[in-house]
Amino acid sequence: MVAVVGEDFGEEPMNLLRGRSIDVSGIEVRRGRTFRWSGVYSEDLNERTTLSTHLNVFETFQPKLRPEDAAAPNLFLGNIDPDLQAQVLRRLKPRLCACDTMNFWIEGKNDAVRRLLSEVDGLIINDSEARLLAGELNTVVAARRLLSLGLRFLVIKRGEYGAALFAGGHYFAVPAYPVERPVDPTGAGDSFAGGFMGHLARSGDASDRRLREAMIYGSVLASYCVEDFSLRRLGSLSRDDIEVRAGELRNFLSLDGPPAGG
Repeated sequence: MVAVVGEDFGEEPMNLLRGRSIDVSGIEVRRGRTFRWSGVYSEDLNERTTLSTHLNVFETFQPKLRPEDAAAPNLFLGNIDPDLQAQVLRRLKPRLCACDTMNFWIEGKNDAVRRLLSEVDGLIINDSEARLLAGELNTVVAARRLLSLGLRFLVIKRGEYGAALFAGGHYFAVPAYPVERPVDPTGAGDSFAGGFMGHLARSGDASDRRLREAMIYGSVLASYCVEDFSLRRLGSLSRDDIEVRAGELRNFLSLDGPPAGG
């Protein structure tokens, strides 16, 4: 992981990452405050309105890459300045690369975002951001326009309605795992991206079938994220927890229904 945080970040989230065997030596701690976003969600949690975005230490961040980082086969470019995303991509040359972005960059650095999309394999984005970036009101039309920029696959997240995959001229959708009492959707999209990319990294390929499988794991991780505030629910997860919900989602998608006794 390569990132920058402020002095306010604290050791608790660092320890959570270390406890999951994540290399945090590339996380720089600088004087100042961590990137902050605030917003208001609608009553059904499907729509959000951004109130403020404070880049803080992100504003002057320059990713520091080590020689060994060049061997990383998979790269996910998290939500940050698209010019910085492009710099990292050109230095690493991964086998598979996907990225994220948000309305702040789409509105402020649209040309840079579009240039980046011509260099990555995939984009993982929510439906309102996809329409904004494409300049289209219809999500399907927006997806077609974004794919024309050079993407091999596009994932559009749709909150409680699940997520859609556009790749190779085909469409595939997964439902959101049904959570009875969602607490906070903040971070669900990032959790989806982590589950999605994590499965592709674990499987070692990004074939159409693997992309579809990755959609299931993305949905599962997002479902756990919304069950509590911050990282609380994710921090207590086991691999078995994830696989149980992944199996249930596969049953949701099957015409045959669950196995007998399931």
